[in-house]
Amino acid sequence: MAALRDVVVDRPRLLLVGINPGLRSGALGHHFAGRGNPFWRLLAAARLTPVLLDYLDDHRLAEFGIALTNLCPRTTRTAAELTRAEIARGRVALARKIARWKPAVVAFVGVSLYAMYFGRGTRGGPGAKPETISGARVFVVPNPSGLNASYPGFAHKLVWFERLRRFMNRV
Repeated sequence: MAALRDVVVDRPRLLLVGINPGLRSGALGHHFAGRGNPFWRLLAAARLTPVLLDYLDDHRLAEFGIALTNLCPRTTRTAAELTRAEIARGRVALARKIARWKPAVVAFVGVSLYAMYFGRGTRGGPGAKPETISGARVFVVPNPSGLNASYPGFAHKLVWFERLRRFMNRV
């Protein structure tokens, strides 16, 4: 397994947070490297990035004021393999990163991740949330995985990534 490094930006306009690296991301050392995962296409189509990047370019997010990390660093086939202790440690580590990096917006990539972080119900799915973390506004986008039955198609997910861009422009 290759080390998966955070994309770090001081005072990013956006911090994207994934749950944990999948097997392919862990093997290649790049974020959202799963075959067929539309994450990078969603960022470009929603105009969160001005160019289409792929997982090999994950470090380039910093050029656009975007930081990227995961709640838990351990690579797994599915997030269900994470232990409660790992999730608890991840919440503490993520809170520290947010306090240190000072993003304007924290976007949880996945409704279940939002629930994991705050330890309660999802409050209606994706979108802007009432909570703040160290002053950062919170937004949730659907997990881009093709396995996400609640948001099965690219267009179903793109709506929320576009709403994230509009939300960021207002913050």
